[in-house]
Amino acid sequence: MKTYKSLGYLLITLCWIVACKKDVKPDIDTIEEETAQGIVSLSNNFLYWDETTTLTFDLAKGNKELANHSSDLFLHAGLLLTSSTSEKEWKEVATAWDKNLDSYKLKREADGRYSIAIHPASFFKRTQANDVTHIAFLVRNADGSKVARNTDGSDMYWSISSKQRPDITFKAPAVQPTFVPQSEKQSFAKGEELPIRLQASQSGTITLSLNGQEIATGQGNELQHKLQLNGTGQQHIQARIEANGQRTIKELTVFVESDVEVADLPEGINKNGVTINRDKQEISFALTAPDKSSVFLLGNFNNFQATQDYAMKRTADGNTWWITVRSLDFQKNYTYQFLIDGQLKIADPYARLVLDPNHDGEVASNPYLPSYPQGATQGIVSVLSLNNTAYTWQATTFNRPDAFDLVIYELHVRDFLDQRNYKTLRDSISYLKRLGVNAVELMPIQEFEANSSWGYNPSFHFALDKYYGTTNELKAFIDECHQEGIAVILDMVLNHAFGQSPMVRLYQQSGSLTTNPWFNITPTHPYNVGYDFNHESPFTQQFTKDVIAFWMDEFNVDGFRFDLSKGFTQRNSGTDESDGAVQQWSAYDASRIAIWKNYHNFIRERDQNFYVILEHFAEDREERELASEGMFLWNNLNHAFNEATMGYNNNSDMSRLFADAHGFDQPRFVSYMESHDEERLMYKNLQYGNTNSNYSAKELATALERMKQAAAFLFCAPGPKMIWQFGELGYDISIDENGRTGEKPLKWDYLKDAKRYSLFAHYAKLIDWKRQNSIFRNGTVNHHVNGAVKYYVLKEAGQEVLVIGNFDVVTHNFTVLADLQKNWHDNLAGVSRDWRSKSSITLTAGQYYILSINKLNNK
Repeated sequence: MKTYKSLGYLLITLCWIVACKKDVKPDIDTIEEETAQGIVSLSNNFLYWDETTTLTFDLAKGNKELANHSSDLFLHAGLLLTSSTSEKEWKEVATAWDKNLDSYKLKREADGRYSIAIHPASFFKRTQANDVTHIAFLVRNADGSKVARNTDGSDMYWSISSKQRPDITFKAPAVQPTFVPQSEKQSFAKGEELPIRLQASQSGTITLSLNGQEIATGQGNELQHKLQLNGTGQQHIQARIEANGQRTIKELTVFVESDVEVADLPEGINKNGVTINRDKQEISFALTAPDKSSVFLLGNFNNFQATQDYAMKRTADGNTWWITVRSLDFQKNYTYQFLIDGQLKIADPYARLVLDPNHDGEVASNPYLPSYPQGATQGIVSVLSLNNTAYTWQATTFNRPDAFDLVIYELHVRDFLDQRNYKTLRDSISYLKRLGVNAVELMPIQEFEANSSWGYNPSFHFALDKYYGTTNELKAFIDECHQEGIAVILDMVLNHAFGQSPMVRLYQQSGSLTTNPWFNITPTHPYNVGYDFNHESPFTQQFTKDVIAFWMDEFNVDGFRFDLSKGFTQRNSGTDESDGAVQQWSAYDASRIAIWKNYHNFIRERDQNFYVILEHFAEDREERELASEGMFLWNNLNHAFNEATMGYNNNSDMSRLFADAHGFDQPRFVSYMESHDEERLMYKNLQYGNTNSNYSAKELATALERMKQAAAFLFCAPGPKMIWQFGELGYDISIDENGRTGEKPLKWDYLKDAKRYSLFAHYAKLIDWKRQNSIFRNGTVNHHVNGAVKYYVLKEAGQEVLVIGNFDVVTHNFTVLADLQKNWHDNLAGVSRDWRSKSSITLTAGQYYILSINKLNNK
């Protein structure tokens, strides 16, 4: 039997009965539940600018990142003003993230909760609050590594009330302090009874509405009602107070589970992403999300509201959610998300374009880019492009260079061009053509977190990052490269994804992964960043193949360089970066080989001549087996070459330039002196170069000449090669300038320096010889490259090439062996070197030759 708590409630209820209009009456049974407590509760019903209120935090709720925390915690708070363009634009932040002051330190309560008393006017040192709408806040630990937020990961907010006008708040159900308030309980069952308790700051007329329909009203400063939840999806509860000629409205969103329809995915609809059928004017959306209770499609076509019409069906195996929509205008572009279990909004993992409200302000305008649906939703949204202009390819018969003839130019669009876009990059093709490279490798261009990045923090593997331009602008760059005989290779990051990834967020709690179809909860190897893909999972294998197929088919690229390919393992070597752990990770791994054979076979079935390059660095036995399948391996020779260019020869063995040092039959590896990930040779030359008497490797002109010598040894060795951007000009800015992955200064002005341009011309000559003479692809090799004087001999069909040089900073005499006592043509000087009767020659510091029996061919 239910009883009234007090005579006051009885009087209020009688007032309701007398005052009700249109036969709308509240539930006259008083709700006995105590006021519901959420992640944040206030000592007062309302937060006033000029009154002290105690905020109490239950950190076992929300994202739970600080649950069971017992050390010091601190409030981080700012304001939202009428001038704030979004809830993310905090103003007048009153706390410092890197300072732990007592003024914003929280007090631990006996029940394990934390509290802080705050007088907003004093806290923010601001007398007036006419333009203040909310206080925005977080709770962090002492070093800021853990942060308490709402369940959905958003910041917390509480609106500022005014004593000059009535206000109203929900005392029940418990409310999350999201910008658009949501219930603390994630979802309700259809037909469930929801107790509502409203509290007003002034006595007046209180009205309760559901989805725009008035359901209860009363007089006073409190209203209680038991709401029957008969609808499904997002239910919008509105509380209104009218007093003294003024009105205030507050809204609360609760989610009601729908009855899920089980149905097979129709034939012709992809298991993930969007399938567009223009003939039927149908668009189907599909999402892999095992073990979820409900999924709704949200978009600007339904004002991002979860209604029954947009409840997605689930396949019988429980893995796939799908819906077909027939009411969209094919002349428009749309934005959309998925709502998971009533709480989590994610963009489509297979989206080809996404909008990021936090970072897109730095992106150049794009006529095909719709506006962000501000106020309708939050977080990253997917773009459904229906009216974009298709790109018409011009180069339809491009013949790729032989893989063993490749000279790859690795570049980062951000740090290569002042304009940082594909349009300007097209203008640089003529420069690459002059240099003579026949392939360009772009550092990652898939949608990554923020804008200024190396790109190894991907979050959407199908989406082109907008920072560098549009899809058609990238296609135009690739197309023109092909017209100029240059292949295009993309850097693919499929070892991991970062926290913005919808596939991460789908199974994330308190900042950590739970059991996830795609990812390991704990990484299996050292040097992992982000969230580690489990490549033995069939879900991950399907996703990886879908990513591979998309970039091959959509962009006509010629190859992939797979980042951190050694990470494609489930043999756990731990995350410790000690030498022992790294050696264990590098050891022969049959399961990893099987994974790579699987992916490589998939690629070869689509394109037999596609370049597959692995950043592997495992033991030779494993790399040998992968090479035998037709894959190429990155071959990092930075240390050996840099020791040599600096003039230190004890650790400058270059034998890994050659196949026999790897146990390979062919040089199926891409050798390089520099990459994006290595210190620049010229920087170390100038900083640490060896000196002797009047000879110094630290002197600019000398250091550049030594780079020519190193380039001769690199490019004349058989096998594909790679240059890191501006290496051909002697780039001498440290990799750690402005932080390792930070923006680096452009140095196109190097071209105006005669000494640096001479290095460029030298690179161009070597590349031309490599491409015009088959001996640099097929020649047999005899090498002696582990001392101060290094040399190797190539032989093929009557032609011989001798590359020899003194990498020391002092003169050396070299004994000319019988096999080298020949009449050579000096290709650099254009003269003969008759060594037929010489038993020795003198090589001064840095002196070198490229000699051949027959003059090398050139263009």
